[in-house]
Amino acid sequence: MQAFTETSYIYGLGGLNVGDMLMQLFFFIVLLFLVGKFAWGPVMNMMQKREEYVANEIESAEKSRAEAEKSAKDAAEQLKQTKQEAQKIIEDAKNAGVKQEKDIVESARLEANRIKESAQAEIQNEKEKALQALQDQVASLSVLIASKVIEKEISAQDQEKLINDYIKEVGEER
Repeated sequence: MQAFTETSYIYGLGGLNVGDMLMQLFFFIVLLFLVGKFAWGPVMNMMQKREEYVANEIESAEKSRAEAEKSAKDAAEQLKQTKQEAQKIIEDAKNAGVKQEKDIVESARLEANRIKESAQAEIQNEKEKALQALQDQVASLSVLIASKVIEKEISAQDQEKLINDYIKEVGEER
């Protein structure tokens, strides 16, 4: 086997070249420095902006959701009030209709009573007029018969003829 020499230890370790590794380490550190200086900052700024944008969007969505819930609650309350007002209007209209119906029925009843009383009064007046006219006719008939009796004494036949003549005379006057 080959003996380990110091040079082989410095330059290579089990097939690895230490110089290449140091060079790669140097370039890796330079690359990290360059990425940190030129790329990491802008990427982090972009990520920060994106994070703020997402946070603002979430906050805006929460506000919109809260406003929508408030609007829905207000709309439901307003709908409830509108239904209550509509129910009250319907109830008031029913009550007004019932009252108006009672007023119309009462008015019609009063008018019917007035017409009935007026008709009864008119019937009574006409009855009294007819009785008065009949009394007048009976009185005039009595006077006429009495005057005829006084003028002459009449027989039963003459009296019957006189009454029949008078009845015809009264019938013609009507």
